[in-house]
Amino acid sequence: MLRWILLFILIFLLDFYAFQVVRTLTKSSWIYLIYWVLSILVVGNFTYYYYNFVRGESFTHGHGYALAFLIMLFLPKAFMLLFMLGEDLVRGVSYGIQKLSGNEVHFKGRREFVSKLALGVAAIPFASFLHGITRGKYNFQVIKHQLFFEDLPDAFDGYTITQISDIHSGSLESKSEIAEGIDLVNRQNSDLILFTGDIVNSKAEEMTGWLSVFDKFEAKDGKFSVLGNHDYGYYAYGGDIELNRHNQMKMEEVHKRIGFDLLLNESRRIEKNGQHINILGVENWGASRHFPKRGSLKEATKTIGENEFNILMSHDPSHFDYEKMELNTDDINNHDIVIDETNVINFGKDIQLTLAGHTHGMQFGIELPALGIKWSPVKYRYPKWAGLYKVAGKYLYVNRGFGYLAFPGRVGIWPEITVIELKKGKKEA
Repeated sequence: MLRWILLFILIFLLDFYAFQVVRTLTKSSWIYLIYWVLSILVVGNFTYYYYNFVRGESFTHGHGYALAFLIMLFLPKAFMLLFMLGEDLVRGVSYGIQKLSGNEVHFKGRREFVSKLALGVAAIPFASFLHGITRGKYNFQVIKHQLFFEDLPDAFDGYTITQISDIHSGSLESKSEIAEGIDLVNRQNSDLILFTGDIVNSKAEEMTGWLSVFDKFEAKDGKFSVLGNHDYGYYAYGGDIELNRHNQMKMEEVHKRIGFDLLLNESRRIEKNGQHINILGVENWGASRHFPKRGSLKEATKTIGENEFNILMSHDPSHFDYEKMELNTDDINNHDIVIDETNVINFGKDIQLTLAGHTHGMQFGIELPALGIKWSPVKYRYPKWAGLYKVAGKYLYVNRGFGYLAFPGRVGIWPEITVIELKKGKKEA
């Protein structure tokens, strides 16, 4: 209850201060009324959906849009607040100086100018988020990379892999828009499709109405997948072992129904002209203590020899180079904690390429490759949060996600379809 009281106090203070912009620019009582009624409706709607939210219930579209409306209304007000605080600071200093000097003080014209400027700037995040929840979440981007490996078998020179991640079917709405995204995946005509986890938000049942949509993926040499942290049922059933297991059984059936070979700490051999590469898939393992940690590189590679070419699917990018965690007794006895020996880059057998997802790029940020700009708040939680990374001669690619979660949109970080072409040799300078 206390956190809700503090939230309401914060929202009211923000709202009251932003209202000063409106009051400076107009004297219309109708606009004042609309301002406050709209704020009350948005905050009330958010409170309705989240105050009594019970773990085990589905995260509905209503929850998503309640959050979206709150952000769309109050983020612009936060921009107004910055301008008006700055204006008040300047006003206070100027007033003190001018009073001491005995000069007459005039602020009205400047206050109006700053208010107009604040309103204009606040319109930018509002428009951006409005676009994000209407069109941005369907703005599928195909991002292509050529990766060079000296130890790639000759037969796989030019081999192509399409990666998708984080579908989150429980959040999705338009089947026609999603079908266009799937068609875009198929138009890449890749040899493999690899899906790196989180096909649902919390329960396998979320895929019921989407099976006939997501069974349309096509690839020459097959489709492979792994589970993500949302796929185990923890967000619905907590630590109930039996319900979690039952949910996973249904998840495994979902992957079969849409034609994906689900790898649970396993590997598959892809053969071509008498040579082969291995596709590895581990269960979820990440640095956070709040998610299941069942991933085992040892299990996934137990049938693989030395000096083979391996591509790993691991949902959480922190698995790639996490620092060894100190686990307590409860962790060690937990059936969802696998005490594996190391991270990917220090693992004994070669893993030339790791594919991950999980971060979504936070569905918010700014990327301007031509200017070398790439930023999202999620970078402060996951240093490797989107795109290609290379450490100790091994590659990690973090996909920005196909769907969306919680906030029903994307702003600046678009849904991604990754196409990776494997090349033999060294990259030319």
